[in-house]
Amino acid sequence: METKMPKRKLGNSGLEVSAIGLGCMGMTFSYAPFPEKKDMIVLIRKAVEQGINFFDTAEIYGPYNNEELVGEALEPLREKVVIATKFGFDIQNGKSMGISSRSEIIRRAVEGSLKRLRVNVIDLLYQHRVDPNTPIEDVAGTVKDLIKEGKVKYFGLSEAGANTIRKAHAVQPVTALQSEYSLWTRQHEHEIIPTIEELGIGLVAFSPLGKGYLAGKIDEQTKFAEGDIRSHLPRFTEDARVANKTLLDLLQNFADRKKAATAQIALAWVLAQKPWIVPIPGTTKLHRLAENIGAVSIQLSGEELEEMEAASAQIKIMGTRYTEALEKTTGL
Repeated sequence: METKMPKRKLGNSGLEVSAIGLGCMGMTFSYAPFPEKKDMIVLIRKAVEQGINFFDTAEIYGPYNNEELVGEALEPLREKVVIATKFGFDIQNGKSMGISSRSEIIRRAVEGSLKRLRVNVIDLLYQHRVDPNTPIEDVAGTVKDLIKEGKVKYFGLSEAGANTIRKAHAVQPVTALQSEYSLWTRQHEHEIIPTIEELGIGLVAFSPLGKGYLAGKIDEQTKFAEGDIRSHLPRFTEDARVANKTLLDLLQNFADRKKAATAQIALAWVLAQKPWIVPIPGTTKLHRLAENIGAVSIQLSGEELEEMEAASAQIKIMGTRYTEALEKTTGL
């Protein structure tokens, strides 16, 4: 069955994208072993054929090879797509020296991203992680200048706090906040989501399937390959994988009722939270791409959402999403 992909507006900015985007990070970064580049070019182009027009990458993924992949795949389809990328790391000789959003670092990143993505303007440019050493007003000011110069269309932040979002937004309107959000990562509901709702900023939800866990294919027997970031994450220890199964059982219950996959229920839940939230699940498999797209046709009623809310409120998720060191330095 062909799924008609609806569009969503990211807040009040006027930027309209497909209701589900495609996170491209895992194609070259974090989830080794990596597939063949030619297969990923096919997958990205298939995504466009199936109605996805919103693609997410970053300079740090690789570094560089993720943007190169996305650029090559989408060059013939440029007029149909919205490409988001990110700055925020001082990269020297292909290695990250750490977080930095100094003006010259941002400008260097943008020049590189434009070339690698094979575009003359970046549709949506995020600060990848907040730089504690550079005032956010300065960061927003640099991006404002880049927008005036015609190199960038829209400004975004990633994993920023409410206060940072307000300060940035006062200098250059923020179109989207990209942060982790899913049925098992909900800390942003307390302060962040009300703040961006008030300011008219969209939410781009990364890891809406909990780095794959909510798709129901990872259990205590799963062995992560060398180079798979999940082998280092507290939420993916063997004990946590067993303890967190209760959440999968809840998703499975709804999947059975809706004749859907657990991943589709997890995505449908994210889509049902606000009309300006756009999840960007990543995948390297064509059948998962089709499955994720199918989530847009699943409607969860008010009663079903209340039932999910009540049941999930009883579930204590084991394990933090990152170690403290990764939380501070990572661009995942």
